[in-house]
Amino acid sequence: MGSLTNKQRFLYTFQRKKIDRIVYSPRLYYWYFGNKLFKKTRHPEKVEIDIPLRYLNKSQLKIYDMIDASPRYSEETLYLPLLDLKIDSEVGIEKKTQRGSKEGETITKHITPLGNLTQTTAIGGGFGVHYTEFPVKTIEDIKIMKYIFENTECVFLEKNYQKAEEILGERAIVSGFLYSSPYQRVIKELMGFVRTTILLKRKPKEMENFFQFLEEWDDEMYDKVANSPISVINFGENIDANLSPPPQFENYLIPYYKKRVRQLHRAGKYCHIHIDGSLKDLLPYFAELPFDGLEALTAEPQGDVSLEEIKDAIADKILLDGIPSILFLPQYSVDYVKEYTLKVLELFSPNLILGVSDELSPNGDIRKIEMISKLAQSFDPS
Repeated sequence: MGSLTNKQRFLYTFQRKKIDRIVYSPRLYYWYFGNKLFKKTRHPEKVEIDIPLRYLNKSQLKIYDMIDASPRYSEETLYLPLLDLKIDSEVGIEKKTQRGSKEGETITKHITPLGNLTQTTAIGGGFGVHYTEFPVKTIEDIKIMKYIFENTECVFLEKNYQKAEEILGERAIVSGFLYSSPYQRVIKELMGFVRTTILLKRKPKEMENFFQFLEEWDDEMYDKVANSPISVINFGENIDANLSPPPQFENYLIPYYKKRVRQLHRAGKYCHIHIDGSLKDLLPYFAELPFDGLEALTAEPQGDVSLEEIKDAIADKILLDGIPSILFLPQYSVDYVKEYTLKVLELFSPNLILGVSDELSPNGDIRKIEMISKLAQSFDPS
């Protein structure tokens, strides 16, 4: 077998074909933006942490080339999302956005004929956004949110896909992530975990009707992805057992995943899911999940399970990532990270896309990323 490209290696891993080496695909987005390396005139004295000078004034794509690694998502690396939401301009919905009183805070108001919804988000380290105020606060607000969804179209951005394909070439496949499943979308973006949990107890019929409405809205998104040229797609769920404990996981998530993965498998797609929080209570379910791979599963010392427990739970499913992001902080030596990486390689190869679980943080050490690249290159996956 001749030398493969990273694009071929990635796809071959999902196709269960023989590969010459493990794909190395660390996600650098938060590290890159957290350190403002996107600024073309970054000077060494203005970099807050110790970053080798060779990485200053370089694009993300150039840095991936420098470390011989494969980008994961076009939206993160090339700023080319594959899906977008378009609100019908003829139905009286107005979206107003303004800065909040705090640094990094954004207030967004949806003004509709049925009433208004307001949400507030804030930016933490890097470019990560979290909600400090959710738009849906009452059962009555659900009617307004439904109206917004009813008049919002999910669009596949064909031109972005083609541009990403042209830019990435043989570096990587062009891949993206789907909007979250109904339950996950409600707890993460629309209502928050606490309000969702309370209303599921007090108004279960209304809440489950809302989940069903969102599932039907998702049909268009899945149809468009199924008919797109995307070959590998991520379910951007960000699962955590504390927010999606076994009862909710069984009732609202597993049936949904089985339905959607079946749909995408029929269209010839490969699917993986992003699970980046506490795992222990969900391990018994992993074997029955329909996904080809599981992304970001985080083991000790950052997570609550061992690498061996993850391996036992996922069997021969593909693991994407495997190296906890905490290991890139100064308290973990290069030797420790090297030993940990070799353990990941030995446990999960060849069903592995090696990377960071789940992002290199802004204060992570890029030199450890370099070291791991050399390990991946020299490791025999056969």
